[in-house]
Amino acid sequence: MLYGQMMNYPLTIQSIIEYGNRVFPHKEIISKMPDGSWHRYTNADMYKRTKKLASALISRLGIQPGDRVATFAWNHYQHFELYFAIPGAGAVCHPLNIRLSPEQIEFIVNHAEDKVVFLDASLIKLFEPFASGLKTVKHIVLMNSSKYLKTSLPNIIFYEDLITEGKEDFNWVEVDENQACGMCYTSGTTGNPKGVLYSHRSTYLHAITSISPNVANLSSKDRFLSICPMFHAMAWGFPFMSLLAGTDTVMPSKHLQPVPLIEILQREKITVANGVPTIWMGIYDELIRNPIKEKLHLREYIVGGSAFPAGYIKNFEKDFGIQCFHAWGMTETSPVVTASRLQAHHEKLSQEEKIKIKSKQGIELPGVEIRVVSDDGTTAPRDGKTIGEFEVRGHWVISSYFKMNIDKSHSDDGWFRTGDVGTIDEFGYMEITDRTKDLIKSGGEWISSVALETSLMNHPHVAEASVIAIPDEKWVEKPLACVVFKDGKSVTPNEFDDYLLRHFAKYQLPKEYLVVKEIPRTGVGKFDKKKMRKLYSEGKLV
Repeated sequence: MLYGQMMNYPLTIQSIIEYGNRVFPHKEIISKMPDGSWHRYTNADMYKRTKKLASALISRLGIQPGDRVATFAWNHYQHFELYFAIPGAGAVCHPLNIRLSPEQIEFIVNHAEDKVVFLDASLIKLFEPFASGLKTVKHIVLMNSSKYLKTSLPNIIFYEDLITEGKEDFNWVEVDENQACGMCYTSGTTGNPKGVLYSHRSTYLHAITSISPNVANLSSKDRFLSICPMFHAMAWGFPFMSLLAGTDTVMPSKHLQPVPLIEILQREKITVANGVPTIWMGIYDELIRNPIKEKLHLREYIVGGSAFPAGYIKNFEKDFGIQCFHAWGMTETSPVVTASRLQAHHEKLSQEEKIKIKSKQGIELPGVEIRVVSDDGTTAPRDGKTIGEFEVRGHWVISSYFKMNIDKSHSDDGWFRTGDVGTIDEFGYMEITDRTKDLIKSGGEWISSVALETSLMNHPHVAEASVIAIPDEKWVEKPLACVVFKDGKSVTPNEFDDYLLRHFAKYQLPKEYLVVKEIPRTGVGKFDKKKMRKLYSEGKLV
């Protein structure tokens, strides 16, 4: 047997920041800070500060290889620095989801055994109520804080003071590429949140694959706006992708409403941006309500987290010439494992057919395999019709959860069970129709809550819609549609029925349309159907 005679070059976070500093030192990292001010500096500036920060983590805070270091912060340059300084010190970067409940965050920090928390001063009121219950945290480092800030938190260190204690000539801690560099927890919609550890190798492979033309298609010509929170599956990998691709990187911190985001898109001449569907729905609606004078430089927006209604994809293209790029994944898959782009053989299709393909979650990335498993345990054909649960395996898909033994998380032959249900067509494009726990079985027939939601949100008068199962004496379960109308708009139940009958059979229609002020969401911005079902059972879903 002959083996390749290649160098041993570890795929690590350290190699990513070294590459960004060597090849793209002039590229900018720009932040709109929580107080509304702007901060901008170069990759070279970031590199020097990150070296000092990694040094101080060890010399001042006593961080050892493998220790977990948490962040509780918005997207900005200090958080970007931590993404590289913590792994650079041999530790594990653990972004905490600021939108989870205090009880969930307390559980997560204690379960992860975090040693240090880096805290945005603007979030201190969220953090203080559960701080006393954190058993392993020895230091809290405040970012963007006045030294005159009054707080009940003990062992406070100020971020900039910490950096001044570090050494710029610090040598990155050598690590094995299979060691953990990052950690995120699921949002805990079923039971306690579950921890996912990402290795240096898996993170590198995910990033280098994701910047390729068939996926995010990022290059040094791009100015990228990272809207996806840095606590969502390591910011979908974009901090690492940005350094490898050589983009200028812009971050909005807490300024996530449509108006400030549009201002950032204009001011910084953004070419590519990411975000969950609600972000892009809000931006589109604002652009229609208050047209801007100059055309945006934005050529493409990346959508993930949940399905984006086809109507918005179509209207963004028609009204503004901006393309949608759909991607799919989970915390457990780093997260991106599929991408939906048109291929050459799609050019002959009608515009409506092209939009339908863009609405799908797409084809698997190199290094990942996906299959659909039917109820009987067999692998379903790729025919676009046969429905089953998606199972995934690949370089950046977890093999187990952190300190948890979840028996049903993987199949007997080692594939990760996603809990998402749908089809894969003959060209390899997957389409999610639901989560296994959210499917509605009515009279023995399955009804997709996601399909109903997507159609309802394509209605011009609907801002948001979510569908859950409710008990029914005759059919066991029927769909309930919760609808948020756009300002000044309304639709009658009969009008909704007529609208949906274009795409659904009569038995699939909702039993009831409930008009609500807002739809409950999870910590990652998805509709919280577990909470909706609970509120409905208590008569409180209004």
